[in-house]
Amino acid sequence: MATLLHIIAHPNDETQSFSMAAGNAFVQAYREAHPKDEVIHLDLYKAHIPHIDADVFSGWGKLRSGSELSTLSAEEKSKVNRLNELVDQFVAADKYVFITPMWNFSYPPIMKAYIDAICAAGKTFKYTAEGPVGLLPDKKALHIQARGGIYSTAPMSDMEMGHRHLAAIMQFFGITDFQGLFIEGHNQYPDRAAAIKQEGIDKAVSLAKSF
Repeated sequence: MATLLHIIAHPNDETQSFSMAAGNAFVQAYREAHPKDEVIHLDLYKAHIPHIDADVFSGWGKLRSGSELSTLSAEEKSKVNRLNELVDQFVAADKYVFITPMWNFSYPPIMKAYIDAICAAGKTFKYTAEGPVGLLPDKKALHIQARGGIYSTAPMSDMEMGHRHLAAIMQFFGITDFQGLFIEGHNQYPDRAAAIKQEGIDKAVSLAKSF
C-alpha cells in the first residue's frame, strides 16, 4: 500500500477553478485505480503553515546549541513543532500531487511557505562535501496547474516561474519522477474554455491510472 499526499494550494473549489476540477478528477480516478492506497488531503489554505520568521530562527538556534525543546518560548515551540509535523508528513508519503493556480507567473504565496516548511536538512536533503543530496529518490510527484494563458511554450515560457521552481525543489529532494499537467489558455481563448477544461480533466484521469 502506498500513500498519496494531495497538496492543495488554491482558495477556490472545483466549480470555480480548472486546476481544482482536474485535481479532484485525478484523486477520484486514483482511488478507483489504487483502492488499497491511502490518500491524505492537505489544504494549505485550511492548514496552519508557519512562515520562517524570527521565532522559527530563534527556536532552531536554541535547539542547535543543545537547548531542550522545553526551553523554547510558546511561539517558538508551536511553530517549530508544526514545521516538523509538515516535513515528517511529506517524508512519510510515497507520492505527491500538487494543485495550484498560476498567480503572477508563479503560484500562491501559501505554496512557497509550504515549500519552505518541507525543505529540511536531514529529512528531505542533506549536505555533503560534494554538495547537497536529496533524500527522497524513490518518490514521485505531479503538479497540476491551470493557467489563463499559454506558458508551456514560447514566447511566454520564460515567464513561468511556479512549475520550474517546484521542479527544482523536487530535484533538490532527489525526486526525478516529476510530471506537470497544465490546463492552459482558457482566458486567452474564452470560446474554447469548456473544451480546455475537459481536456485537462481527461488527462488527469488518464494520468491517475498509472501514477
